[in-house]
Amino acid sequence: MRNNPGGLLGQAVSVADTFIEDGTIVYIQGKDSANRKDFYASKNASEVKVPVVVLINAGSASASEIVAGALQDHKRALIMGERSFGKGSVQTIIPMTDGSGIKLTTALYYTPNGRSIQAKGIEPDLRIPFLAPTADEDKAMRKRFTVREKDLSRHLENGSEPQKVKDKDAELSKERLEQDNQLRMALELVKTLPKLKEIN
Repeated sequence: MRNNPGGLLGQAVSVADTFIEDGTIVYIQGKDSANRKDFYASKNASEVKVPVVVLINAGSASASEIVAGALQDHKRALIMGERSFGKGSVQTIIPMTDGSGIKLTTALYYTPNGRSIQAKGIEPDLRIPFLAPTADEDKAMRKRFTVREKDLSRHLENGSEPQKVKDKDAELSKERLEQDNQLRMALELVKTLPKLKEIN
């Protein structure tokens, strides 16, 4: 969810519903408490039941904050990173007779536990600031990979081993992990969450 500026409310509800079995995902509340509108999770066969770590930062806004807040309140995911942007207001466009329109803020988004997202954002369970690698660190990381004959394009095969196709996606993922401390920690947590849950 990092640097995800949001999107449609319906899509946010749909994404959260993929991980949450039942209960409120988000609700909208204006000045009049009678006008509260709740959006609920629905039980379905396609629900994902694996350990989840969600990364957020100051660029996570609106719909992405709705998803993160719902998963956090339902204790369905561990939220990690930095506090989100805090865009939790509902705008309504009122059409005018001359063809123009006025956009008014008419309500606020609230997480299932009643937390307003507006100007507060979502506070992560684990606050881990992003540490960009310095030029020297980046250079050192790249040096760690030793180039061998087998890594060169059109190298001569051994003959006794089947030719392996280089997985470009795996190489790209490895590079991203080395340059992203938040992503590295999130991966480690996803791997260890099932074991942590066994500890009382």
